[in-house]
Amino acid sequence: MAFGALALHPQLLSRLSTLNFIQATDIQAQAIPVILSGKDVMAGAQTGTGKTAAFCLPILHQLLIQQEQSQKELSQQDCHELSNGRAQNKLAKALILTPTRELAQQVHQNLSLLIGDSAIDAALIYGGVSTQAQKAQLTAGVDIIVATPGRLLDLLRQRATSLAAVDYFVIDEADRMLDMGFRDEIIEVLKRLPKQRQTLLFSATLDDSVFSFSKRLLTQAKVIEAHARNQTAVTVTERVYHVDAKRKCDLLCRLIQAEKWQQVLIFSRTKQDADLLVKQMSQRGVKVAAFHADLSQSVREQVLTDFKNEQLTALVATDVAARGIDISQLNYVVNMELPFKQEDYVHRIGRTGRAGQAGQAITFLSVDDEPLLIKLEAYLDKRLPQQWYPGFEPDLSQIAPVTRKTKKGSLKQQARQKALAQSSKR
Repeated sequence: MAFGALALHPQLLSRLSTLNFIQATDIQAQAIPVILSGKDVMAGAQTGTGKTAAFCLPILHQLLIQQEQSQKELSQQDCHELSNGRAQNKLAKALILTPTRELAQQVHQNLSLLIGDSAIDAALIYGGVSTQAQKAQLTAGVDIIVATPGRLLDLLRQRATSLAAVDYFVIDEADRMLDMGFRDEIIEVLKRLPKQRQTLLFSATLDDSVFSFSKRLLTQAKVIEAHARNQTAVTVTERVYHVDAKRKCDLLCRLIQAEKWQQVLIFSRTKQDADLLVKQMSQRGVKVAAFHADLSQSVREQVLTDFKNEQLTALVATDVAARGIDISQLNYVVNMELPFKQEDYVHRIGRTGRAGQAGQAITFLSVDDEPLLIKLEAYLDKRLPQQWYPGFEPDLSQIAPVTRKTKKGSLKQQARQKALAQSSKR
């Protein structure tokens, strides 16, 4: 569907044309009309499908309409006062909450592109940096706040701003927000918002926790899913290599060299494992860096910049840190091991195959992870292609530890019950 068919403000359509955005993605075509109608929305969309614009465009449309109406109502005296800077500072009309600093930066960057040279102001609020510039921006008055929960609450407690005028409240990456333990912070933010507002919840997965928590946020919400639940992007080719745990790093470096990978995002379960892998890969001559929460904000930003500029071949990240990484043409994602949560596998490989482009997701499977593969395949309702890499064949004498909870039948039943419970909410 063309953006021109979505009844957006002419200024936005002109800006989209300038940016060469002509056709709306599936989530944009479904969500924008519903949001413009004023309904609450709970939307499930994979990373890279254009969900940021799906909620930013209708909010900007409404704000532009409100600005035009306000300008008509202003008297000449009011306009004179505004031109001299004596008008009352404006309070934010929209609040967008994100779980991580990197995701906040990503949303703000995309929002700024869509705003262009219009009179709408957007503030970026996150922790790890000085509060002074953020306070000054809020005091001057903004239309939209893009924030992480912790820093936003800090500034609210310091009375740096108020949420009393917010008409549009967005929770982006809601599933990750809950996974990271921001439930109490979101509730605290809710207490400071007007009861009469439009709430938009966007999530890569719509699982039990998201549905349960949404009852506190949404009123008669329209549920929109731009893809089949629990499914990975069709543009991503998935490969699983059986390999002994101690040989994973060697196989990874071999693939990087043999297949001439220019950029690869590698997932590790823990920060300690990420640092160790970076050390091992560096010793083998790979330009690599770690990306996790133990690094300072300035270091994380520099590492991400170096990776985007192809000064690094590989980036080793944890699940939480990688959630804000947005690289439009990332061709390879590697799982050093399967995540304990099946939803995280969908999030991980969603870093590649973005916006319809082809990508490859490669998983190294040691014997200890075989029970997790059984659960993952039941969750995805498909078999993942498994193979050996010549020269790295696994030691077949190793046997996966089996307990009552990790028996194949039990694992499949657990995953199947979870998938059925989610599908029943559709």
